[in-house]
Amino acid sequence: MRRRTVITLVLTCLVATAAYAQRVTTDSAPGAPFASYRTFAWTPGTPSPVSLTEQRIHAGVNAQLQARGLMPVDANPDLYVATHVATHTVPQFIATGFGPWWGPGWGGGGVATVQSYTQGTLVVDLYDASTKKMVWRGIATGSVSSRPSRNTRRLDRAITRMFERYPPRTASANN
Repeated sequence: MRRRTVITLVLTCLVATAAYAQRVTTDSAPGAPFASYRTFAWTPGTPSPVSLTEQRIHAGVNAQLQARGLMPVDANPDLYVATHVATHTVPQFIATGFGPWWGPGWGGGGVATVQSYTQGTLVVDLYDASTKKMVWRGIATGSVSSRPSRNTRRLDRAITRMFERYPPRTASANN
């Protein structure tokens, strides 16, 4: 009985960790003149349905770009910045026991329940203003909490992790 409880707890933790882990990827255009970009301006994207979240995204991206020497301008930028936010509900199966198929000593049938969580995706796109072509993209995907303070921390971490890879170190910064 004790062995089954320990294994159930371990598997539940592994499933929860995998489901709630934050994933960040970036990509960039080979040959884009990142060293020549000095200014940026915002262009419409797909805003968060929560205006406070959208404000936090803009503030975080602004801070990251400014930390890399780019300055916001109202006209004639080198880069345009657009963000896109999407969320969807993901079902998650939670096993609370094991069936007899696990062999002798593992006990009787188990129960599986379905719980859902919300997964959110933030995309940050940078476009060369002169060519109108995308030169860099950062994507962060992770769970969304019902607590705004937790979402703010996750959002800050995601934006920071994205911009650790800007400007790209090589001509093709696929991560």
